[in-house]
Amino acid sequence: MTKASPTPGRRPQRIGIAADHGGFELKQYLLGRLREAGYHVTDFGDHQLQPHDDYPDFVIPLAQAVAAGTVSRGIALCGSGVGVSIAANKVAGVRACLIDESFPAHQGVEDDDLNLICLGGLVVGHAVAWELVQTFLAARFSGAERHRRRLAKISALEIPATKVRA
Repeated sequence: MTKASPTPGRRPQRIGIAADHGGFELKQYLLGRLREAGYHVTDFGDHQLQPHDDYPDFVIPLAQAVAAGTVSRGIALCGSGVGVSIAANKVAGVRACLIDESFPAHQGVEDDDLNLICLGGLVVGHAVAWELVQTFLAARFSGAERHRRRLAKISALEIPATKVRA
């Protein structure tokens, strides 16, 4: 497996991370590991464990930063990873997916230009989560024509419909 660490001599990737109470502890662990590996990490919250917080409050700003290019990739966590995936995919330009195995962590980037990984803080342990994040960050979009064609069809759905005059 290729480890995710900034290429020597190149500017480290800017990574965004966000979690609610269900992913808070895992977020704190990953935040430390990412910084140790040399990444510039923006923490979109929550910044303290609050049992009644709501993941959209943190994940939507993260997804907006990914879409705007303020951060190159995002990591979103909640208890199962499902809620953050649903929320992040509501932001145009974001391609988020719940990942729990190594293959989709890189294949999702290579074929589908995945730009935000979603993890379940109550589902995956530290070691597996770190491996998945490293795999996700090391992967690169292939740019193959068939993948670009498919992504264009998906992106077309994000364009607001224009009213047709009769």
